[in-house]
Amino acid sequence: MDQASPLWLVVNAASGSNTEQAVTDLKAALGGAGHAPSRTVCFPADDLPDRAELEAASVGVLAIFTGDGTINSQVAKLHGWDGQVLILPGGTQNLFAKALHGDVDAATIARRLGAGELASCTRNAVETSKGHALVEVVAGPAATWAEVREGMRDMDLATIATALGEAVRNTASGARVKVTEPALGKADGYRAVRVDAMNGTLEIDGYDAEDWSQLAAHASNMIVKRDFRDGPHEELGTAARVTCTSDEPMALMLDGERFDGATEEHFSCVTLPVQFLGSATPHPD
Repeated sequence: MDQASPLWLVVNAASGSNTEQAVTDLKAALGGAGHAPSRTVCFPADDLPDRAELEAASVGVLAIFTGDGTINSQVAKLHGWDGQVLILPGGTQNLFAKALHGDVDAATIARRLGAGELASCTRNAVETSKGHALVEVVAGPAATWAEVREGMRDMDLATIATALGEAVRNTASGARVKVTEPALGKADGYRAVRVDAMNGTLEIDGYDAEDWSQLAAHASNMIVKRDFRDGPHEELGTAARVTCTSDEPMALMLDGERFDGATEEHFSCVTLPVQFLGSATPHPD
């Protein structure tokens, strides 16, 4: 990174790690690494910057200290930008940051930036009818667990209780999702199909809940780990493109954010037209 190029920082007060002290500490770490932010964008009070705005300010690096959902929204505004995007773990799961840097904190990544240990790279994503999923897309009634995650982020007990009840009911009784092209897994489908493109192709998992014990396992993973991905599931295989069908419009969850899909959804593996700064792996610290 060119030391003379400005670095802008995007933060989100609603994200899991975005306390005022955490943002202050991050700014200090970036400053200590020789890359103090010249502007801090506080989403949602401030609009997320787009490619034209960054180009007009000659920004070299956009650092994003938010959760995966806000990262998704911000990256969507940067396609074709010739600057570099630095993803920092500022949310609850931080799955995209972990894919780029491993399970380390923001200060460690800032130190690597200052030491010249980050390299420009591209990343794959899942292309969907609702945009790109940088981490994962979940299709099916179990995608309504996104509302539980939202309530847990705010620690809103009333919202958590209501959303949990809805998620359990939807998972138990909603129309199943089938992987039809290529034909993978159970012929009658799953309560949710999860697709990611982290390893350069689509990896597909099927999630089911045949009885209340499996529903309880999903609930436990969401409440304790804040992530249902470790719940009961099958690894269905890999493909460059996947078609899923259902008897009802599918609930979709892209990087933790909810969308309403159709009865047929197509997913494909694409390379994002964005340059990211990633850590070498494995990387001792």
